[in-house]
Amino acid sequence: MAIKKSELYSSLWQSCDELRGGMDASQYKDYVLVLLFVKYVSDKYAGVPYAPISIPRGSSFNDMVALKGRPDIGDQINKKIIGPLAKANKLSDMPDFNDPSKLGSGQEIVDRLTNLISIFENKALDFSKNRAEGDDILGDAYEYLMRHFAAESGKSKGQFYTPAEVSRIMAQIIGIRGPQTNNGTTVYDPTCGSGSLLLKVGDEAHAKVTLYGQEKDSATSGLARMNMILHDNPTAEIKQGNTIANPMFADEFGGIKTFDYVVANPPFSDKRWSTGIDPLNDPHERFQHFGTPPAKQGDYAYLLHIIRSLKSAGKGACILPHGVLFRGNAEADIRRNLIRKGYIKGIIGLPANLFYGTGIPACIILIDKENAHSRKGIFMIDASSGFIKDGPKNRLRDCDIHQIVDVFNRRDESDPKYARMVGIEEIEKNDFNLNIPRYVDSQQVEDIQDIEGHLKGGIPSADVDALQAYWKVCPQLRQTLFSANRPGYINLAVAKQAIKPRIYEHPEFVTFIDGMNALFADWQQRSTQTLKGLQAGCHPKLIINDLAEDLLGHYAEKPLIDKYAVYQHLMDYWATTMQDDCYLIAADGWKAETYRIIETNKKGKDVDKGWACDLVPKQLVVNRYFAKQQAAIREQETALESVAAQMAEMEEEHGGDDGAFAKLDKVNKANVSASLKEIKGDKEAKDEAGALHAWLKLCAQEADLKKSLKEAEAELDALAYGKYRTLVEADIKTLAVEDKWMAAISAAIHGEMDRISQTLTRRVKELAERYETPLPKLVDKVADLSEKVVAHLKKMGFQP
Repeated sequence: MAIKKSELYSSLWQSCDELRGGMDASQYKDYVLVLLFVKYVSDKYAGVPYAPISIPRGSSFNDMVALKGRPDIGDQINKKIIGPLAKANKLSDMPDFNDPSKLGSGQEIVDRLTNLISIFENKALDFSKNRAEGDDILGDAYEYLMRHFAAESGKSKGQFYTPAEVSRIMAQIIGIRGPQTNNGTTVYDPTCGSGSLLLKVGDEAHAKVTLYGQEKDSATSGLARMNMILHDNPTAEIKQGNTIANPMFADEFGGIKTFDYVVANPPFSDKRWSTGIDPLNDPHERFQHFGTPPAKQGDYAYLLHIIRSLKSAGKGACILPHGVLFRGNAEADIRRNLIRKGYIKGIIGLPANLFYGTGIPACIILIDKENAHSRKGIFMIDASSGFIKDGPKNRLRDCDIHQIVDVFNRRDESDPKYARMVGIEEIEKNDFNLNIPRYVDSQQVEDIQDIEGHLKGGIPSADVDALQAYWKVCPQLRQTLFSANRPGYINLAVAKQAIKPRIYEHPEFVTFIDGMNALFADWQQRSTQTLKGLQAGCHPKLIINDLAEDLLGHYAEKPLIDKYAVYQHLMDYWATTMQDDCYLIAADGWKAETYRIIETNKKGKDVDKGWACDLVPKQLVVNRYFAKQQAAIREQETALESVAAQMAEMEEEHGGDDGAFAKLDKVNKANVSASLKEIKGDKEAKDEAGALHAWLKLCAQEADLKKSLKEAEAELDALAYGKYRTLVEADIKTLAVEDKWMAAISAAIHGEMDRISQTLTRRVKELAERYETPLPKLVDKVADLSEKVVAHLKKMGFQP
């Protein structure tokens, strides 16, 4: 049985536990990722002639397994595995597997490395059939580990990783998908870190482009090289060195090599950027035509290096702090020259706290040399509010990414509070300041309190007009809910408690909801057929891309509903459930395989916790084939709850000082029976005995119901388990696609429909309550209450 994607991640993350304590995340990531690399290349390339990765004899993962338990395991891994593998493939700065300061000494290092190897020895982690053509599960696992390592590494050490969400945006807006992209297209990242950004751009291309990267940190550059191999880019060139001081890629004349596309996430405000060079006499002439960056502020040094590294029609994207948009002095001069040159095509403002090395907000600056001389404006997006909290960091959702990419690529100015094209003339008037809030006002409109409405009563018409999106769909609904008051003000025409039913039952709103239901039903029917057609060997990433894009397009231009919110519901379900299912189908086809759940208790013994099936959970089989038995069990559960409630009520009623249960330390069958024996024959305790007898009778009923319920559940469990053996492929498809996937997606999207109606109901009620009591009524009420207080004081003997 294939391993689920989420279980693969979990298994790999377990390996980290073997190293925690001896070092921080920025260090132990090297060991875990190197071991993942050795396992992967051994499974994929060992014994393969002319493979892009050479596995020397005696240096495979199986050879590493043979070292388990040896007292010199760390030294042997270095000499027999890591050393030869690194030498054969020009991998530098590999971690020392015999470092006692990090891994311990004596038996500690032996146990730690042995356990670490054992985790990767899991048969489910067989990467020999790992697909790399656009569906690289191992590459995704690597990304997963890198993100978690970055999150744990702390502020100063998390810069080796660019969040995948930001990388995806840059990859999709840089234009590499165009027809001009071919196998000769080049992509370069001058500060590539672990290579995640570079790979995302490469993946976005429709051709196998050539990747180049340079990284200052030696250990991180080694990770980038391994990352390239894990993502099936073994020919990518990764070099180690300081990009500003010593750019490693040169053209045939010894100058800086130029590329079709350049992307980067350089260190923010690098104070040591000029180490190793004389900025005023840069041999590569990067600053000559634009200006020299400040000595302690290196952001523009990296941006100007990107521009110098682009071909005449090249395109680049760089992540920089917002300060580059408005800081003065030398940076203002550089910014002015760049704008006048026409190189800046767009700016995208991102949410704060996205990056692991810093919490400050950043932006993406798009550079495009093609037709720069005729550029008349810069397209700006303020995407700072689109995110969710993910632990201590913020994270862009799938819908946030999609919206940014859609708006930028289409130059969509339909929402001026989100994006607009800003003319160069307007920028010049602002002294070439590019601070996004100067041009895109993303502030939410304040819900203003209307003074006249509070003084004289009546709901301001302007507040009701603001709900025009609803009235456009249901024009008569407005007349149903409101009536005339005076010019500029209206009254609520129904009782407050009737607002919701009047909305829900209004013919126009009913028609709208029916239309939305039919809209989803149409997509559901089409998608169900597509999903049932999946076969072993399918590509899950392509599946969700096609499915999600179809859903997004299906809801485009529809009133009231947010198509990106609908899209996000599908993507959330994909991430939590559907993704794993599709990877199981891709590996094994439509198989509903059951397995035992074995857990280890506190005593170290394995305990059987029953059985389960991942693709088709037991409850789906029960719901479809054994609904009658399930209903009978529900009735028994209800009866059991009723008896338990009666017993609790009786214990409460007779639990006082003189009650039947007052003397009992604990109310149970043994104590109640013993109490009955004590008062047997006592005529004065007749009522007490009656209560105890009644309780025992209920106790017996409860025991019988529990026994019967347990037997019924066991019988149902056996029926369901047996049913799996009779399921044919068509049955499994129906259960998985219709009963599981589509049922969950339908519930989420119909919940979005409920949100629409609830929003309208809540706003109308809010406005009605806000202005229902004008000032004169409040004054009269205060006067009335004052008179009552005075009267009470007089009765108490006080003269106010």
